[in-house]
Amino acid sequence: MKSSGEVQNHFNLVVCHVFSQDSVTVVGYPLGGDTISVTKGVVSRIEVTPYAHGTSDLLGVQIDAAINAGNSGGPAFNEQGECIGVAFQVFRSDEAENIGYVIPTTVVSHFLNDYRKNGKYTGFPCLGVLLQKLENPALRESLKVPSSEGVLVRRVEPTAPASSVLRKGDVITSFDGVSVGCEGTVPFRSTERIAFRYLTSQKYAGDVAQLGIIREGNVMKVQTILHPRKHLVPFNVDGGQPSYLIVAGLVFTPLTEPFIEEECEDTLGLKLLAKARYSLSTFEGEQIVIVSQVLANDVNIGYEHMGNQQVIKLNGTMIKNIHHLAHLVDTCQDKFLTFEFEDDFLVVLDREEAAAASSDIQKEHAIPSVRSLDLSEPYVDTNHEVQNQGEDFGDSPVTNFELGVDCLLWA
Repeated sequence: MKSSGEVQNHFNLVVCHVFSQDSVTVVGYPLGGDTISVTKGVVSRIEVTPYAHGTSDLLGVQIDAAINAGNSGGPAFNEQGECIGVAFQVFRSDEAENIGYVIPTTVVSHFLNDYRKNGKYTGFPCLGVLLQKLENPALRESLKVPSSEGVLVRRVEPTAPASSVLRKGDVITSFDGVSVGCEGTVPFRSTERIAFRYLTSQKYAGDVAQLGIIREGNVMKVQTILHPRKHLVPFNVDGGQPSYLIVAGLVFTPLTEPFIEEECEDTLGLKLLAKARYSLSTFEGEQIVIVSQVLANDVNIGYEHMGNQQVIKLNGTMIKNIHHLAHLVDTCQDKFLTFEFEDDFLVVLDREEAAAASSDIQKEHAIPSVRSLDLSEPYVDTNHEVQNQGEDFGDSPVTNFELGVDCLLWA
């Protein structure tokens, strides 16, 4: 049994010897039979690749060996019998054939080292910035960039640590001393270049990066801590159980990607779906809270057909997250609970009648509790003001690839 250090060294050694046109063999149990399947091909390219099942663009090895459903998790070997990675996805299109992808051993070793270092998987960090290439000479001249280097910062994610040292209009010219080209690439191995995101993916949560920037013609050095991106709509639910709050039959829950997949995108409405895809978190812990359904009762007559609508305010207070909503309900002393939804739709409930009806609804539907266990904990106010969520939303630093590519599928 090799130690984790030996495993890491072996991984790094193997990936350094994987090049285009190298032979590769994929082993697994795909559809079509019960015994082991072996397919052969060559390495087509090595580059930063969108992962169909993740939220990051990471290093990937593209191969032309046949990969089918059931191959995921199967090893890929080179001619020397060394494992160069793990098969995990394919590109399905009428215009392409035999395009499969392998998670390289460097990404696998990053996962193992992350788990060993933190006792859990923390993810791949990012800068939290939306970038633009600087290939146009006039654009570089207007930004006072003297040479063919750097990428333009279009936007900085408010919750990213980099927001304290970077701002819109900065030009990032280097990352930990590695020069960034105007086309958004950095040196990779001996004679190759690769997308700038590759450098951030080599870091771990909490690591510090030194950035060389040009701001209004001035050359500067800044440092920032790297953390995984905080998504306004999370891609998974911590603990496995979603949060919920039932008030007079109105079932409130945070919007998550698993919820979107379960409900189907068509039922959410274009405006809410666009907000889920592109809006940014403005502070730690912010959530989009929706009414997923209404459990019909006399107290909520007229509202029983509501579903998948975002609640914005309760009695005039902007809602930060579902825990904040539960706190507002618990501490309310007004006669009415007035919920304001997207597009100025109002739900008004008599507070005392709502409290009495909630108990009846709970018994009628055999619901163990009117709220999830996590909402029983005391609410701690973050003291952050919520921006008006109904007016505007901007481009997220998440790339289009990270939002999902329809043709990329689990293998």
